[in-house]
Amino acid sequence: MNNLNDRALVIMAIQQCCDIIFSSSSDDSEDDSNELYEYVVQNLETKTAIPRLQNYVETIVPQFNDGQFKSHFRMLPTTFEYVLTIIAPKLKRMKPGYKSISPNKQFLIAIWKMATPDSYRSICEKFGVGRATALRCIRRVIVALEMLAPVFITWPNEEKVEEIKNGFFSNSTFPNVLGAIDGTHINIPAPHDHQETYVNRKGHHSIQLQAVCDHKCRFIHCYAGNVGSVHDQRVFRLSELKNYLDDATKFPNNTHLIGDSAYTLHEHLMVPYRDNGHLTQKQKNFNFCHSSARMAIERSFGFLKGRFRSLLTTLDMKRVDLIPKYIIACCILHNICLLQNDEFPGLPETTPVNENIQARGELVAINRQGAFKRDNLCDQLPFRHI
Repeated sequence: MNNLNDRALVIMAIQQCCDIIFSSSSDDSEDDSNELYEYVVQNLETKTAIPRLQNYVETIVPQFNDGQFKSHFRMLPTTFEYVLTIIAPKLKRMKPGYKSISPNKQFLIAIWKMATPDSYRSICEKFGVGRATALRCIRRVIVALEMLAPVFITWPNEEKVEEIKNGFFSNSTFPNVLGAIDGTHINIPAPHDHQETYVNRKGHHSIQLQAVCDHKCRFIHCYAGNVGSVHDQRVFRLSELKNYLDDATKFPNNTHLIGDSAYTLHEHLMVPYRDNGHLTQKQKNFNFCHSSARMAIERSFGFLKGRFRSLLTTLDMKRVDLIPKYIIACCILHNICLLQNDEFPGLPETTPVNENIQARGELVAINRQGAFKRDNLCDQLPFRHI
């Protein structure tokens, strides 16, 4: 019996290798080599074939009502179909004579990966595919989604700026806000190389996401990829947002971003007054109103991680080069869902989704134009702090 099992495993491995080799384009060769290596290692470590759920996508998923589908895949069927229509051409194999997994199933596998903290083993069992196949499906969907970033994560034009300004003012009485900026950490397994650089202040290995959101918690700029040990202000300097600050066309009508004390004060980036114990009542009121407006980005991260819970604990992904693309893909789907009025409960406000701390305010430099603008805003704000 053991010999039969061993032969079956060899046959399965050969079939999987053939799938990878003969279904790949030259552009995928390096990725497929990684998948092939992972598959061989996995099958060398076990002598027992993994039981798989058969026809889950074909027979069970179609029976879900809207609520059941959303509880499993974190979006309504209509939103799923909307996105699938856009990315399906990128998921189809063009090689004749090879039967590939349907775009529908590929997308469902990728969404399940994003929506749950499940391991690849669990995903393979549920969807009845091999590990290499699941990896390839998820990678294809990530790449297809990332190509949509210029469409669904966009810096606002002047008409949109007015809507955002009014929205922030209505929510917080803080004027001329174009967006709220902050960063959050996505915990990952310890990478093979340079592990120490990925360790953040909490002692976890992580990749950082910096994002700017509007008043409706939609992302208008996202930047992911810096290792966990990098300070927020340095992440900002490495992103294209640094160049945005000195481009007046990006901030029409005297607008600005709002960020916490980890960022440097600038004419187009308002940060709170550092609380040294001697703040005036007006300065305390400024900080209060500023914090009220900045809550939008905290809520955005809460909605993002509440919908895509793979980002909440530790992301089960070893491909460090693919993780930033994966994070951005989640951000794109977050925006699409909100644009489709497909909302999802965020995390409780008590859940710490942001790693910034007020104590780093001593790193804030003084920008004269920024300081002048902040003082003027401080004098003009309606009094809300008690």
